[in-house]
Amino acid sequence: MFELWWIYLLIGAGVGFMAGLLGIGGGMLQVPLMVFVFTAKNYPPEHVMHMAIATAMATIPFTAAASVRAHHQRSNVDWRIVRWMLPGLLAGAALGALSTGAIPGRPLAIFFTVFIFFAATNMFFDISPKSRAQLPGAIGLLCFGTVTGAISSFLAAGAAFITIPFMTWCSVPLKRAIGTAAAIGFPLGVAGTLGYVWGGWARPGLPAGTIGFIYLPALVLIVVTSMPMAPIGARVSAALPVRQLRRVFGIVLYALVGRMLYTLWQTTAQ
Repeated sequence: MFELWWIYLLIGAGVGFMAGLLGIGGGMLQVPLMVFVFTAKNYPPEHVMHMAIATAMATIPFTAAASVRAHHQRSNVDWRIVRWMLPGLLAGAALGALSTGAIPGRPLAIFFTVFIFFAATNMFFDISPKSRAQLPGAIGLLCFGTVTGAISSFLAAGAAFITIPFMTWCSVPLKRAIGTAAAIGFPLGVAGTLGYVWGGWARPGLPAGTIGFIYLPALVLIVVTSMPMAPIGARVSAALPVRQLRRVFGIVLYALVGRMLYTLWQTTAQ
């Protein structure tokens, strides 16, 4: 069960460090890497993508909990936005995770790749929307939360890549938008995780060590190293040209998810 355990520790360290350094979601990097590891371990190809996304989703509550506490202490969380989006986030994340189990590996990989290419392009060109609107009311935020929760559960993302640009466009100050996105990530991660547990429960062919689609050995080891590395990455970011690094990382993401899609396409064709 714990074969290649050191790889999960390295993935966690790299994901945590890059998240702190560049402010990116761990799923963008974590999912492709776990696809490579799970494929190397000869896990059933039809479950590899689901396991990778579900395990990455299960790491979000751990990283979000530490982040939201720090942002709350600095008064950078708009709890009104969180409260209005929460029902939609929970419903969207849970339903998205449950429906993922019914999607074959190839289409799921294509969906993931398209959105990561979008995120990488945004990162490479440093696209930042200008404030042009005001926040919608409770119903508007509820609907936005539902869509955000569903998309995020498909991508194993904490929704920051969607909610921060949206809140910035709606005239929310950037630091407050970042803190609010962190607060949104925790309940979203919990709901998505439970959805993946339920959606993969008693699914035939899953390897030992899984609960639903979540591979517990990878989850534990990734969390152990990602959480202490995130603040280190945040400190290092102050001394490095982060804008240039984000462009380089955008190119790396293009290559990584492209290779992931090719790997899954080859294995599922066998």
